[in-house]
Amino acid sequence: MKKADSTKSLLIKSEQLLRIEEHDFAMRPSFGGTAIPVGIDVQVESIDSISEVNMDFTMTLYLRHYWKDERLAFPSSSNKSRTFDARLVKKIWVPDVFFVHSKRSFIHDTTMENIMLRVYPDGNILYSVRITVTALCSMDFSRFPLDTQNCSLELESYAYNENDLMLYWKNGNDSLRTDEILLSQFFIEEFHPSNGLAFYSSTGWYNRLYINFILRRHIFFFMLQTYFPTMLMVVLSWVSFWIDRRAVPARVSLGITTVLTMSTIITGVSASMPQVSYVKAVDIYLWASFLFVFLSVIEYAAVNYFTTIEEMKKLKRGKLPASFNATQAMAFDGCFHDNEIELSPYPEISSSVDQQGAPRSTAETPPTEGTRLRRNRSVRKNINYIMTNSHMIDSYSRILFPVAYLLFNIIYWSMYS
Repeated sequence: MKKADSTKSLLIKSEQLLRIEEHDFAMRPSFGGTAIPVGIDVQVESIDSISEVNMDFTMTLYLRHYWKDERLAFPSSSNKSRTFDARLVKKIWVPDVFFVHSKRSFIHDTTMENIMLRVYPDGNILYSVRITVTALCSMDFSRFPLDTQNCSLELESYAYNENDLMLYWKNGNDSLRTDEILLSQFFIEEFHPSNGLAFYSSTGWYNRLYINFILRRHIFFFMLQTYFPTMLMVVLSWVSFWIDRRAVPARVSLGITTVLTMSTIITGVSASMPQVSYVKAVDIYLWASFLFVFLSVIEYAAVNYFTTIEEMKKLKRGKLPASFNATQAMAFDGCFHDNEIELSPYPEISSSVDQQGAPRSTAETPPTEGTRLRRNRSVRKNINYIMTNSHMIDSYSRILFPVAYLLFNIIYWSMYS
């Protein structure tokens, strides 16, 4: 003969004690009267993950409800409460609180459902449940990764509006408690509760409770993974300014390598971020750095072009040696070399003698627009000077590029940090 299930028999006795069969628990307490107050307090156990790509967060918490149902009052000489598990919860009325903007959630069920029901002799009830919920967090990435995100978990009754159920924080600001929470990429600056009302056109006003928390991102990870490598690539692109302008393979390969590396960094950062329609702070830094790297390649293209023009002009004015082979001289890098042919500059012709050898008159009528002509001549002389001294471009770039990049960093970090 099998022994009777003591747990089941105890449950039956409890149901008889609470007179569950005598009442219709499909209806809320005090149906037809004033709204039933339901107090809430929350203990956040952990924030399991925060996803920038999906714009959501996952949180595990203990959700506790407090209300009074006189239908469950029972006589007790010791005035002690009775505690039950999920089996009795399914037979009585409980608040239908749900998480607004939640994507998925579940009640933990190892080793049994993590649900606790405590009934006091006067009909006061404590209903506690351990839940993991993934909810939406609308994030603003305009300052990423130097950003601060404001997220909230919202609680609301699904079926009962404010005329039937009044949600409130049980102990005010002390209703929200947290364990020590450590996140890999964020620092939790603040946890605080708040409340409000939500309106639905078809059903009316509902009480809504908010669990607000502010997340500030740790910048050190992104400094190591994004900013420092980007800075090094920009500095590496400046090395070409100290390489001889005739070493075309060295300077071109260095420029292409830095450009491709910057492209890889930009692609990697974009892959880990949502496809937003606005510019992020990290995008500004990466694309500005990419521009500096790209301009260093363009700078050498200008140097090489002016060097070629300079050497071609000297070649036309100079005397070619009998052993000089123009094809071999240009085969290596596309321009002539000073060490292969003597390209000594010729002295300038005196301005006091014209091409026919006749003395030029020193007294000439000045033009009516002398100032404009002198300005044009000055600009032309500067361009000719740069074209005939292309090595000066590298000399200026050694100073201008670092100063400009340093100025950009000062402005960037002062704006976003």
